[in-house]
Amino acid sequence: MAEHAQFDELARQLSAVGAVKRDLVRVLPPECPGGSAAVLTLLGRHGDMRMSKLAELLAVDLSVTSRHVAHVAARGWIERHPDPADKRSRILRLTTAGQEQLDELSRRTSQVLAERLGDWTDDEVAQLIRLMTRLRSSFGDCRSPSARPSAPVVEETTRTPAST
Repeated sequence: MAEHAQFDELARQLSAVGAVKRDLVRVLPPECPGGSAAVLTLLGRHGDMRMSKLAELLAVDLSVTSRHVAHVAARGWIERHPDPADKRSRILRLTTAGQEQLDELSRRTSQVLAERLGDWTDDEVAQLIRLMTRLRSSFGDCRSPSARPSAPVVEETTRTPAST
């Protein structure tokens, strides 16, 4: 087990990750702020879902999620369809334009990461991905207090716009 001083340093480094996220958010197009990028990313990763599931994945209140959804829907990036199981609910679905926007977000984010980590080897980047995945797994699904996996979870890493 790591010593207390190592955990203190880890806590400091994790706090500094906020600066990395802010740098990634800066490359998003003005019409697609971080909350909208997160909505598109989650729909792209998890597929169609109810607003309540999206709110859970975003780890924000339903009213905040509703504002993000309204923003991306107004731009034609998602569609809202009645839920066949519950007509009062809506199923959110990424549109072709939404997928194109998501592809652009991914391209921009990947470009920044490639620039900032240009002096890293492929093995170093792969090691960081493995360790970050393991860290998140140790905390369970950080977006849902009730979800704590018993086995390590490996996530898709091909689409990582800043907000995820």
